[in-house]
Amino acid sequence: MSKTPRWVAGVDEAGRGPLAGPVVCAAVILNPEKAIAGLGDSKALSEKKREQLFPLIQQCSLAWKIVFIEATDIDRLNIFKATMEGMRQAVNGLNIKASHALIDGNKIPPGLSCSAEALVKGDSRETCIMAASILAKVARDAYMLRLHEQFPQYEFAQHKGYPTAAHFAALKLHGPCPEHRRSFAPVRDLIGLSLF
Repeated sequence: MSKTPRWVAGVDEAGRGPLAGPVVCAAVILNPEKAIAGLGDSKALSEKKREQLFPLIQQCSLAWKIVFIEATDIDRLNIFKATMEGMRQAVNGLNIKASHALIDGNKIPPGLSCSAEALVKGDSRETCIMAASILAKVARDAYMLRLHEQFPQYEFAQHKGYPTAAHFAALKLHGPCPEHRRSFAPVRDLIGLSLF
């Protein structure tokens, strides 16, 4: 009798730390018969390399899913719960049901449709998590570039919403835009200052 195939999904996120934009979560089930050369931790790869790998991962994987959790939902849930919800949606939204999920980090999202384990620094240990980290990072960066066109005064193209000196200066000058996370202390403090 043939064994049921074991589909292992790698899961990672991008954008927990920024002051603006979504947190993006991705899940990937790699195809063992279609190896993808050059996979690595998305943070250690060049932007050009990540963008080259992005379509390859989508074409060669058995299944993949990218989920955006917007700033308003981050404010409503908090960043930890928003990330867990994005990971849950990514795993449960795969068009092939995963039998197991490898989650980058030290927490397992509640409500997954399969068994799971958390792997600290998983994005440098497991290729399926590497693939998920690349999808999440490239998708989020592309989102922030589109946001830059809407709100050029914040220079999102340069810092992708992360807390840099230029971003703080723009926030002080212009105040927050609809994509800023008002629950994050630097944004919240600026809003508080602007009330007086």
